[in-house]
Amino acid sequence: MPGATRTDTPPISGTAGRTARSVVHASFTITRLFDASPARVFAAFADPAMKDLWFFGPPEWGPPERTSDFRIGGIETSRTGPRGGPAHAFRAVYQDIVPDERIVYSYEMHLGDRRISVSLATIELFAEGRGTRLKLTEQGAFLDGHDDVVSREHGTRALMEQLAASLEGKEQTP
Repeated sequence: MPGATRTDTPPISGTAGRTARSVVHASFTITRLFDASPARVFAAFADPAMKDLWFFGPPEWGPPERTSDFRIGGIETSRTGPRGGPAHAFRAVYQDIVPDERIVYSYEMHLGDRRISVSLATIELFAEGRGTRLKLTEQGAFLDGHDDVVSREHGTRALMEQLAASLEGKEQTP
C-alpha cells in the first residue's frame, strides 16, 4: 500500500483466560486538494458547528455525541456506532495548532470498552492556487488485533471526502 509502513510485533502468548496482547505500528499519509482557502479548511476542523457537517460515521449510525475544546491541550470526544452494536469512541488531545497551517493531535479509539488504537495525527495545510493542499499523516499503534491501518486509512479517506463535500456546500446527513 503506497505511503504505509508497518512494523509488526508478534502477539505475546497469554495464559488461559487472558487475552493475547499485540501491537502493530503503522503509518499512512493522505494528500488531498480542496477548492477552499487554507483559512476555510482550517475552520472546518476548528469550528465545532462546521466539523459537525462532515466528521461523522456511516449515515445509519446517526449523529455522534461530541465535545470539542479546540486549543492546545484541549480535548475533543466523539461517540457513535451502529444501533445495537458497540460504540466507537474517539478521544483526542490537541498537541499543536498553528492557525491556517497545522494541527497536531494524539488520539485513542475505543470499540465498546476496548482501547483498539492510539495515534498521532498531523494535518498540514498549504495554499495552492485558489485552493488548499491538505497533507494528513497518521502514525498508529493498533492494539490486540482489534483494528488495523487499512481500515483506519479507509475511514480517514471517507472523512476527507465528507470534508470536501461540506466545503462544496453539499448537504450530508450523519
